[in-house]
This record gives sequence, structure tokens and C-alpha cells, in this order.
Amino acid sequence: MHKILEKKERALGTKLFLKGERCSSAKCAAVKRPYRPGEHSKTKRFRKSSEYGRQLGEKQKIRFSYGLKEKELEKYFVLADRSDAPTDTALIELLESRLDNAVFRLGFVSSRRIARQLVSHGHITVNNRRVTVPSISLKAADEVSFRKESADHPSLKDLAGRLKNYQTPVWLKLDKEKLVGEVLSKPKDVEMPFDLNLVVNYYSK
Repeated sequence: MHKILEKKERALGTKLFLKGERCSSAKCAAVKRPYRPGEHSKTKRFRKSSEYGRQLGEKQKIRFSYGLKEKELEKYFVLADRSDAPTDTALIELLESRLDNAVFRLGFVSSRRIARQLVSHGHITVNNRRVTVPSISLKAADEVSFRKESADHPSLKDLAGRLKNYQTPVWLKLDKEKLVGEVLSKPKDVEMPFDLNLVVNYYSK
């Protein structure tokens, strides 16, 4: 699985933190081999692509970052395009409001992929109710935490220590002692390694 994720990042020419903490270390493949898979010469860099190619690349970055299937991302775009808000703003709000993303943004785990697994396996609660659907959309005042029955899960090992200096996004709040997160508002001020305008243009054709 690690090799597959590394190839995705290298093919897109950017670090998407698909592998959690490994992406922040010197072991990151995008750092060690900053060229496309199959290009064995380190002197080969990414060639300039067409406008469509750049749009496609940015779309793929979002899809892989959030762990979405093609049809799922298309669905989010349709919803965002129908929104009263600008399409790019609405799109990122929809993506960031996903439960698996919130688990990741709260610092409970080091990647959305692991967050998705935690939710799917029933280790996460929303408002004290067990949830197994990673894609559910959260709203203001929703609380996210681990199930009491999951107290021995490996993800909780030394979590309080790892969260000591962690800063949550402005739209989330985290009680680091109780390990309970709260949604304060719609997602905002989100840092993204991709160009949403190119993605909107891709789907607007």
C-alpha cells in the first residue's frame, strides 16, 4: 500500500501526505525521488502540461488527498455548483466537513486514510453515537471522539502527548485531555496543496 501511495504522489509532483507521518520525514518518496515513476534519471523533472492536463492533475490531487472515487468527487462538485456560495468555497467546505477529514484535522491520526479506517471499523462517535460512515457531513456543535470501547486502540497510544503542541484548524476545537473534538463552524482558512479554480474549470466543461 505504501508503494502505491508513493507512486500517486510522485506522479502528481506534490506531497499530499497520503502516508501520514512518513510524508514529513526524510523517507518521503516525493523528497527522495522528485520525478515521475518510471523516470529513472534524477535530472528529469516535470514537463509543462496543457491547460487540460493541469486541470486533470489538480483534480487528481484532490481525489487522492480525500480518498474519493471519481463519482464521489463529481457528486461533491454538483452539490457545490448548486450552492449559493462560490463553487470553489462550497466544494472545500463539503470535503472538509466529512467525518474522516475531521478525525484527521483534529490530530487523532496522521492521515485521512487511517481516519477512514477508524470510522469504518466503528471506533469513532459523533455526539456520543457510534458512526461507521466516513463520508457523513458534520455541522456546527457536532462532537467527535473515540468510543469508550476503543480505549485500547493503537491510535490512542501516547495520543495526548502527540497532541500537546498540536494546533487544530480555526473551525475545530479540541479538548486534549478528554480527546473530544467539536465543530465550531463551517470549514474556513483551509490550507490546500492544490488549485481549486482549475478543478472547478475541469468540471465546468
